[in-house]
Amino acid sequence: MVFSTTSFLFVFLPLFLLCYAVLPWRNLTALVFSLLFFAWGEGAYVLLLLGTVAFNYLIGQRLEEGNHRFRFLALGVAANLLVLGYYKYFGFLISGVLELPIPEQDIPHLPLGISFFIFQSISYLIDVYRGDSPKARSYFDLALYIAMFPQLIAGPIVRYSTVAEAIRTRQISSYDVYRGVILFVVGLSYKVLIANNAAEVADTVFGFTSKQLSTLNAWTGIVAYTLQIFFDFAGYSLMAIGIGRVMGFHFPKNFDFPYMSRSITEFWRRWHMSLSSWFRDYLYIPLGGNRHGKLRTYINLFTVFLLCGFWHGAAWTFIIWGVFHGVILAVERAGLGRLLRVLPRPAQHIYALLLVMIGWVVFRAENFSHASYYLQAMFFDVPAKGISFVRLVSNENLAFMLLGLLLCMPVLEGLRVFRNGEDFSDSDALQLTTVSAVANGLVALVLLLVCSMYIMSGTYNPFIYFRF
Repeated sequence: MVFSTTSFLFVFLPLFLLCYAVLPWRNLTALVFSLLFFAWGEGAYVLLLLGTVAFNYLIGQRLEEGNHRFRFLALGVAANLLVLGYYKYFGFLISGVLELPIPEQDIPHLPLGISFFIFQSISYLIDVYRGDSPKARSYFDLALYIAMFPQLIAGPIVRYSTVAEAIRTRQISSYDVYRGVILFVVGLSYKVLIANNAAEVADTVFGFTSKQLSTLNAWTGIVAYTLQIFFDFAGYSLMAIGIGRVMGFHFPKNFDFPYMSRSITEFWRRWHMSLSSWFRDYLYIPLGGNRHGKLRTYINLFTVFLLCGFWHGAAWTFIIWGVFHGVILAVERAGLGRLLRVLPRPAQHIYALLLVMIGWVVFRAENFSHASYYLQAMFFDVPAKGISFVRLVSNENLAFMLLGLLLCMPVLEGLRVFRNGEDFSDSDALQLTTVSAVANGLVALVLLLVCSMYIMSGTYNPFIYFRF
């Protein structure tokens, strides 16, 4: 089950909110519905999720004191990585690396959200070991943290210390509910209206053969995919943050206008921020970060992004995408970053966005051959052929893609309803007048109705995370 479906929007979510508001057992209600949410699409794999929670709970109890804390930490991290490795990378290891034939039925099923709940499990163990987070007081506390349905399938990756206190006791204000609903509706609009319209164009173009692809269509397709992946991912993150806020949890912001970056280094400070900080805190810094000389820093950056690419999917294209970004980050650290800063700001933006889009081609392509002919079509003049732009991009697609281009920039930040997911302070909440609250509510209601019509009409609604 995903957020942009009739079953979630009109059955699961209303029923959950009703039970959550009426029943006195908020944590139990949230946990039961979270397990139901996971089991809805994954069936018996909910036992894997519960088993993962049980294992990490037992390991976590042994990490605060004792003579063998590091051994238990190593065991816990290794076991989590083995689970992730088996379900996500076993088939790739056999067929992609060892190049051995393997029947499709022998490839393990990839449980939805496993990359996210395994990373949250690892962060929990490491934070307890370091003393940065308390250990879970009960199995049910940890189960709610790891299995909480808003961020289970697509993040953001939440640290246990962020929600530990709220799991035990939380107060939900009317402003929390108001803010959560606004964020959810904006995220749903990102996904249903912008990402899905961009996906229609992107999936059509990336389905072209080398003989069908022209330069114009290639650029149209990568612009569409650049919009699709941002508004799909940012939309899901906003919906998760919004539902969490209604529940009384404050999840971290996950995107900060990444396409406004002026370097790839800045891009990774703004894109999927919870994942970037995870790799920084649990891999880059333990490897030595930038504390052991320039060469070691470049190697660490390269290693981190090699593994970041591999985390995104079991395919050579994801690995090359990670290597691509790792090399660019190392080159920027080596001196290119200083040169970029003397260029005019528009040139810096063009540089960053162009490299991001080149990377997205590799990320989206089915294989090296696909990426190769696509990039050739982008940068070498290939005459128009196949489907024309007018037939490829409908007026509806074009209108929502243009809106997406506008919303990639902070031009609407003055309107609270369009803010990109950050929390407001108490003073901000007090300044929210009745007029602006009603206006934002009306805008959200209109957006919800429009999105509902799109969803019920069965429009194109791909779920991008099945690949990851």
